Amino acid sequence: MHNTMHNRLAPYAVSDTNSRGRRIHEDFPTGRSQFQRDRDRIIHSTAFRRLEYKTQVFVNHEGDLFRTRLTHSLEVAQIGRSIARNLGLNEELVEAIALSHDLGHTPFGHAGQDALNNCMKAYGGFEHNLQSLRVVDVLEEHYAAFNGLNLCFETREGILKRIPKSRAPELGELGMRFLHGHNPSLEAQLANLADEIAYNNHDVDDGLRSGLITLAQLEEIEIFARHLHHVKQHYPDIAGRRLIHETVRGMINTLATDLTGQSITRIRSAAPDSPDSVREKPVLIGFSDAIKQQQQELKRFLHSNLYRHYQVKRMSNKARHTVEKLFATFETDPALLPSEYQHKFQEYGYQAIADYIAGMTDRYAIKEYQRLFAITEN
Repeated sequence: MHNTMHNRLAPYAVSDTNSRGRRIHEDFPTGRSQFQRDRDRIIHSTAFRRLEYKTQVFVNHEGDLFRTRLTHSLEVAQIGRSIARNLGLNEELVEAIALSHDLGHTPFGHAGQDALNNCMKAYGGFEHNLQSLRVVDVLEEHYAAFNGLNLCFETREGILKRIPKSRAPELGELGMRFLHGHNPSLEAQLANLADEIAYNNHDVDDGLRSGLITLAQLEEIEIFARHLHHVKQHYPDIAGRRLIHETVRGMINTLATDLTGQSITRIRSAAPDSPDSVREKPVLIGFSDAIKQQQQELKRFLHSNLYRHYQVKRMSNKARHTVEKLFATFETDPALLPSEYQHKFQEYGYQAIADYIAGMTDRYAIKEYQRLFAITEN
């Protein structure tokens, strides 16, 4: 069944036949490809379900309409797949990477990650890309024959966008590219940029919905202003949610189209003939210079006006305090950990505390904080 798809794949795409395989050998799946199997395992994992209650910028209980890490991951997969098809790449691999790239994220978005990294300084630090890999390699407990999900090399490689060079040697074959300055597969490069397209544009949408940024502010930003003007020209009476949605939709379309065209040009000129030859080449999936600059302008705007908005900063401050206090309490007395994590503490030391906290959803972390520090429980 999967052969029809493989006939469409370009020679530089990753496929079942050129994959570096799984760490523990398994028989070939029946009726689906290796990367469909990876994707299916990710979707059935516990960590994937928890993404529903982890947020990007806004904390989960602040509103039901804001993006969660789950809806974000689905959006990345959708953008990635449609571009992959146009480039002759392996859609299923792009989707598997997109769906697993945030599995190691802490509760409370970046504030939670920074706090956990500070807490873990003495024990090697905390890095969410490495934690996502740890989730799929070690922490998921579904299968009788192995820990983790036993995913293909290329899926695991795509999860690791960037890591501290000092941590590369411990990753064996997977860490080699960070030491040699090589690049990952085109599918991994694409998933990375699909992530960027999704979160920039969706943070614009959520920021406007929350009232923390305004249309007037965004009209100063070239890429937004251009698409807003275009929508108003075509639909003079449009207003409210539809106006924003059409503008964001146009931006995503422009970015995806530019990324596709630019990448085709780069791939043609570099002429890789296999996934291995891709690794030796410079990054081949990318935006044109003009669009890249416009993306960066939007990023800088969101940084100054949304992520640093005092209401977001107040929430981040609470989040940081919650994570730090949880960690300090368990660090001082690991006997306060739930019994399964006390066993894991015997095996992994303080990493087990990081595993426990990173696995929490926003609301679970708030509940656990109350259980540990509130005298009266509601």
